[in-house]
Amino acid sequence: MTAVRTAPPPLTPAEAPPGPTPRRVRPPQWLDLRLVLGLLLVLGSVLLGARVVSAADATVPVWAAAGDLAAGTVLTADDLVAVDVRLDDAAPSYLSTRTQPEGRTLSRAVSAGELLPRSTLAEAGELVQLALPVQAGYVPPSLARGQLVDVYAVADPAAGATAVADGSVTPVVTSAPVQAISGRSEGVLSTPTTTVQVVVSVAADEATDVLSAIGGRPLVVVVHDSVDAGSGD
Repeated sequence: MTAVRTAPPPLTPAEAPPGPTPRRVRPPQWLDLRLVLGLLLVLGSVLLGARVVSAADATVPVWAAAGDLAAGTVLTADDLVAVDVRLDDAAPSYLSTRTQPEGRTLSRAVSAGELLPRSTLAEAGELVQLALPVQAGYVPPSLARGQLVDVYAVADPAAGATAVADGSVTPVVTSAPVQAISGRSEGVLSTPTTTVQVVVSVAADEATDVLSAIGGRPLVVVVHDSVDAGSGD
């Protein structure tokens, strides 16, 4: 005889075993300390970067020399070039591009690219410009505005500036800055006898002596190696 097992009746909902208790989700905390510190670090980095960039751009436009210029040179617009530099507290000591130094005289030599201090400008009226007629054959081809020159009066131009021993050569101008050159031609039109006008600056009280020393004699121009009269030739 086979025994028949009767299945137990299904459990009612009231008799079902309890499930796991759900955990309460914590609401987000917007004032989390790590979040605040991160924001402060980002803000500090932005402010520091802005200050560095601002400091790097704290430049002022000032005048610099476009080329080598000797003491006594009367400045023109072509002698000046504007540059942006950072000078901090020293800025007032240099010539700002808001100034117009054209027509002022340099009290000392300056080199190409050198910033122009206010102290390099001499008082007006200390020098006068003197135009000297010189044959092109006795003007060095490299002669340029702003250079220092010596000018000699010679009895015979063919003798050059070397005939000092016999007294035929007389120095009429020494260490004078060249202000301008005109009448010099190039190419096939240029001849050694072409007259070139060399304008130099001399002391006002020496102009008469210079003209007397020339006495109508031919002139020879000798260029210094440096625009600084104190550096030697």
